[in-house]
This record gives sequence, structure tokens and C-alpha cells, in this order.
Amino acid sequence: MSGQRAGLRRLGRTAAAVAAVGAAGLAYASVVERNWFRLRRYELPVLSPGAAPMRVLHLSDAHLTPGRRMLIDWVRGLERYEPDLVVNTGDSLAHPDAVEPFLEALGPLLDRPGAFVFGSNDMFSPRFKNPARYLWRNSTADYRDRREPDLPWRELGAAMEKAGWLDLNNRTGTLSAGGQRVAAAGVHDSHIGLDRYDEVAGPAPSDAALRLGVLHSPEPSNLDRFEADGYDLLLAGHTHGGQVCLPLYGTLVTNCGIDRRRAWGLSRYGRAHLHVSGGLGTSPYAPVRFCCRPEAALLELVPADA
Repeated sequence: MSGQRAGLRRLGRTAAAVAAVGAAGLAYASVVERNWFRLRRYELPVLSPGAAPMRVLHLSDAHLTPGRRMLIDWVRGLERYEPDLVVNTGDSLAHPDAVEPFLEALGPLLDRPGAFVFGSNDMFSPRFKNPARYLWRNSTADYRDRREPDLPWRELGAAMEKAGWLDLNNRTGTLSAGGQRVAAAGVHDSHIGLDRYDEVAGPAPSDAALRLGVLHSPEPSNLDRFEADGYDLLLAGHTHGGQVCLPLYGTLVTNCGIDRRRAWGLSRYGRAHLHVSGGLGTSPYAPVRFCCRPEAALLELVPADA
């Protein structure tokens, strides 16, 4: 009988230890790592021969709510890196009142050349769901019963366009960055079936210093076409880098068609370079990150023959 009681005590101590470790991990993921922002920096040989170097700041997946003061201030501070071009690959909002806070976060960056596409969460507000469900189910299914957007995406887009940024949702355009011509094309979010690559299809202009492809979700069907059309640099977000990753294993799932090893960071995609942002934020209903710090990226572009 005494042996049974001792066994129960050991079991109780083990359960308490496991619960304590779990609580500590959750506190770290939701309080520390979620607000532990970092700027990744890369040098890429993608510009036309003879072009001057160019700095591109890539932002994505802020999922902003009005109370995220640390995130707002950190993004606003990125102006000190003096980017020649700012590209926002979507999912900026997570609340109906988040447009003004997001514009505050961009702050002086809005005075620089920029371009953007939308993600699903710029249009549809997040809903509560099992936060672990994404491990076995692509979140595309969450939008099948939602027809009318309930977030102020038009207001957000109008403000960025007013600042001179290019709207690349199923559109092409050109801009000047660092005194050089950039030819850009983009698609709306494939995650909710709004991408229309046929509307931007065709060879990228050969006389541009940079040929840029922009999309929210890095679906291979669109990446293949951007690469085939001659775009040098492809920028995407959506994956959150996995958001909850395992040490020595990395990303568990990507929530789209891209493979795990491309869930964040830089990789080659055929002849193009692909950068997938690990993103700045999280859904307010899954406010955790683990082994996957929130991030932006500064891409230092140099000529391909450098």
C-alpha cells in the first residue's frame, strides 16, 4: 500500500513538473518571443549588370491590432536603414480599427517608394478556432463560408496608394527606386482564390534594373509563372515561418503549397531568388511564436555580375 502511495506521489510530481514546463513555454512563446523582433539581412546578386546597389525592405503579416505598441514602434524604427523600396506582402490587419495604427507603424516609410498586395486577413477578420488545427488542415477552408469582407481593406489600400505605393493585386507597374527602374507584377491572395496571374502574364521588361514579383501566399503554381516570365526576385509571406517550430526540425507546416525548407528565408526558385518572410505578427487568437521570431528583412541587391 505504501508503495502505491509513493507511486502516486511520483506521478503527481511528474505531472506538476510537466505542467510547469508547459506553462513556462507558453509564457515564453506568447510574451517573450512574440515581441522579440529581428531584422534579417541578405545580399542578393539580382540587379541588371551595371546597376547601382538597391535596398529593399520586405514587410509581411503584421496581423495588427491597435494595442500592439511594441510592434508598431519597432516597424516605425526601420526607417533608419534608409531602404530604397518597401514591399508589403499582406495580412497587415487583424482588427477593424487597425488601419491607422498600421499607417502609424509605417510612418516615414510611406514617404519612400513602395508596393503592396493584400492577404486574406486584410479582408476577413480572424475568428477563434483550435490554434493547433493548422497542423492537419489548411486554413483555406476557414473562408469557404465567408463572402463579404469585414475589414477595411479598401481604406488601407487607398492610404498606401495615396502615399504613392503601387497596388500590385493582379496588376503590373513600374516605379523608380534608388534612381533606377523597377518593373513589378503581383497577384492577389491565392489562399482565398483571388489570384489572377493571367492578368499580369507576359515577359518581364528587359530594360528594368530589377524585375520584381510580389504575392502573399507562395503557391508554386504562381511562383512557376513568375519565374518563367523572367522575374528576378520573388517576395511572399503568409507562412509565418511555421510560427511554432521545433528545434533541429524547424517548420512543421507551411499552410500552403510551398515545401517546409522554403517556409521562411531566402532560396533559389529556378532562375529567380525567392524570399519568404517569417512575418511580424500572429492571429490575436493564437498569440504565440516558438523557435520562430517575428521578422522583417532588408535585402541588399547588387548586380548579378558583381
